[in-house]
Amino acid sequence: MHVHILGICGTFMAGLARLAQQQGHRVTGADVNVYPPMSDFLATAGIPITVGWDPSQLQPRPDLVVIGNALSRGNPVVEYVLNEGLLYCSGPAWVAIHVLRDKHVLAVAGTHGKTTTTSLLAWLLECAGLNPGFLIGGLPENFGVPARLGGGKYFVIEADEYDSAFFDKRSKFVHYAPRTLVINNLELDHVDIFADLNAVMTQFHHLVRTVPGAGTIIWNSDDRNIEETLQRGCWSSTLKFGTGATAEWRLERTLVAPGTRLRLLRDTQPPLELDSPLNGQHNAMNATAAICAAQLLGIPDATVATALPRFKNVKRRLELVGKVRGISVYDDFAHHPTAIAATLQALRERVGNGQIIAVLEPRSNSMRRGAHQDELVRAFANADQVVLFAPSTLGWDSAVVCNSVGDRCQAHETIDTVVNAVTKLARRPAHVLIMSNGAFGGIHQRLIAQLGNA
Repeated sequence: MHVHILGICGTFMAGLARLAQQQGHRVTGADVNVYPPMSDFLATAGIPITVGWDPSQLQPRPDLVVIGNALSRGNPVVEYVLNEGLLYCSGPAWVAIHVLRDKHVLAVAGTHGKTTTTSLLAWLLECAGLNPGFLIGGLPENFGVPARLGGGKYFVIEADEYDSAFFDKRSKFVHYAPRTLVINNLELDHVDIFADLNAVMTQFHHLVRTVPGAGTIIWNSDDRNIEETLQRGCWSSTLKFGTGATAEWRLERTLVAPGTRLRLLRDTQPPLELDSPLNGQHNAMNATAAICAAQLLGIPDATVATALPRFKNVKRRLELVGKVRGISVYDDFAHHPTAIAATLQALRERVGNGQIIAVLEPRSNSMRRGAHQDELVRAFANADQVVLFAPSTLGWDSAVVCNSVGDRCQAHETIDTVVNAVTKLARRPAHVLIMSNGAFGGIHQRLIAQLGNA
């Protein structure tokens, strides 16, 4: 079968492409946002990409068109699919029908931490010899690929709450029918599709409704929004993790350079002490959730204890991309104030009193609309200097944030002026954290090159 994927360079769709290829299908695709790491992954996999939405890419006619949620009515290739009566479906629907059927699905949901938790859970199953399949919205460095079919009965999937397609406005995760569900946290995001927090909670409750009675929901008992969502109705067993007294798996942690030591106090088992290579309280919670899910499958403490220190995380998660003349440059996918604050806190743990310069591209739909503008001020607490990329297309006045943050914040309309500002601010040794959910115009290498010449 010839499967053509529209929006193939999205993290989810690139992984889907690999799964379809592994099943023996001929896979092609198209996108307009073609940049690493997914463009490199697809090239290595030998999956050809058409740049743009010219309908000629659908000639000769593919057997099936998988349409990503970034495409809408009015797009020329979408209109061609509809007018010509081509067979089409959404990405989540394709995965549910062609991959997840007859699998024990372990789904990781939540506003933050999904990619890291999913990657770690897949890694724990791998180290236990279970050969899991997985589909991850990023590039886990332990595997080098975002997806694979695997060889066992388990499939680990990142369960995203974003909508499925222009013709299916349900969240992606409603399609997956997990038997084991992890909910890390829950707050308002994606304001382009969710009117308010209640709308987000409603979609999460739709997900809860799909978990069988014989299944298990592992949830963060520190998060009141999850608790309220489950109070709408829950028909499955539950396991609570967190830092509070009500958690059945209670997390304590201490800093041990270069990472963290976790102590998990479990109701029915002896305490478990583990060394994690990840910094930050958020990553300690991510690890706790993954370990809970793994141990429900019977993976022993000893396997977890040897696997966790060897976990390498995911590309674009506090990833060191270069170091020049005493200045370290990091890339991170953070694009919500909660994630920005957590990433900066993790970097502060790693570098101590070293200078941190936070560079942010407000690129997500929520960010561009100014939905999180007020929260940004608190998010930058651990940064010594803040540089905002504020092009004329930004939907809010960056001066409001800069004025609230104070003298340590500045905004610039071009990437070149952002690079110049960071170069002037950096005091060796310094740590520059670049945060965006896109390519950010290749700023990382541009900055590294300019710092080398400074």
